[in-house]
Amino acid sequence: MIHRHSALMKLMRNPIRLVPSLFLLAIAIGTVLLSLPIATADGTRASVLTALFTATSAVAVTGLVVVDTGSYWSPFGQVAILLMFQIGGLGIMTAATLFGLIAGRGFGLHDRMATQVERGRLETGDALSVLKLVFAITIAVEAVVATILALRMMTSYDMSAGTALWHGVFHAVSAFNNAGFSTHSDSVMGYQSDPVILVPIMLAVILTALGFPVMQDLRDKRFAWKRWSLHSKVTVYGTVALLALGFVAILAMEWTNAGTLGPMSVGSKLLNAAFHSVMPRTAGFNSVDVGAFHDQTLMMNYLLMFIGGGSAGTAGGIKVTTFIVLFAIVLSEVLGRRDAGLFDRRFGSEVERQALTVTVLAASLIFAATTYIASITSLALPKILFECISAFSTVGLSTGITADLPPSAQVVIVLLMFIGRVGTITVATALAVGRPARPYRYAKENLIVG
Repeated sequence: MIHRHSALMKLMRNPIRLVPSLFLLAIAIGTVLLSLPIATADGTRASVLTALFTATSAVAVTGLVVVDTGSYWSPFGQVAILLMFQIGGLGIMTAATLFGLIAGRGFGLHDRMATQVERGRLETGDALSVLKLVFAITIAVEAVVATILALRMMTSYDMSAGTALWHGVFHAVSAFNNAGFSTHSDSVMGYQSDPVILVPIMLAVILTALGFPVMQDLRDKRFAWKRWSLHSKVTVYGTVALLALGFVAILAMEWTNAGTLGPMSVGSKLLNAAFHSVMPRTAGFNSVDVGAFHDQTLMMNYLLMFIGGGSAGTAGGIKVTTFIVLFAIVLSEVLGRRDAGLFDRRFGSEVERQALTVTVLAASLIFAATTYIASITSLALPKILFECISAFSTVGLSTGITADLPPSAQVVIVLLMFIGRVGTITVATALAVGRPARPYRYAKENLIVG
């Protein structure tokens, strides 16, 4: 018994295994809370699958739902969901470390290691400084956005002060954490012509989707671009390019679509095209009916969702840097260059292998999940693929099929959300920890590729 206990403690003290374990613990606690009668509006118990699905979606900051958040869950349930995606956004390790600091137990090496694993830090710098930055930015941005939204809802949408404040806080926290949860049954479609509501949500999503390493560079080096790290330069350039691509593509493809941008004024078309170029990156709010998108628009969303946002933040997907690294590798091979890189810097071979591993694992999981769900349902394949990419990339956008999925398909979506949030490499490494490295290498022999 003592041996088993010590083995368990040794297992859990490893940060690579501790991170997924704590996410699972948070999901389990959330599932229990949402299973209580007090969590639903009518006082009945939610099914275990409904509670599990919602808790996973919240902790994984995804936003996919099988029941309407505003009408199905009671105030207690909604507060529980808000706390779950706030914890999921900050990161279990970030929250645990901050709570430890407040309690005065200090900041040890184990905390640093665990935080760096969860956040995917590229450097071994002062993790405590990063955590302070994360906490300060989170509180500041959420407070500002919540204030703007609450005042607007109170003055322009005939809401009481209390109701407006709650909706404002919920949407602000959801936006900053890229959660995509809304207390409205139609997400933010009721505000599709209101830039005072949509623009703050967009800016909060973009900021946190850049990732905290970029925010750290902004804090320490301001706009001295040449002093920025390669990671920050690649993330910012890639983000701007993808936002521009999404905006132009959605605007062009949906301009005359009667179910989306067609009936809107020119100004509203521009606003909503911009909004929906941001949301597929990881956020999940929708100001128009995603299910009414043309097939070509859905395909553009496949790409934007799969890539996702910046590393070491609340964004999902394979990440902008991963996509750019792969693009640079292809470009260098086509041009006959020895090394792949950007901005007069070359990438390390370990970064290239990691980018390839992340992409292959992500594509394989999405392919397997899509194939399984397609085999047990009669739903359209484009919508199933959209749902699976959205789940894995923790985006939260849906064409409206989530609640129609059979139980086993919903379990698959739950697994995709969990793996997408924790990270394919973290999960794979957690399973492989403890296996000794081979003390030898095989002889090299090339093969024909392509």
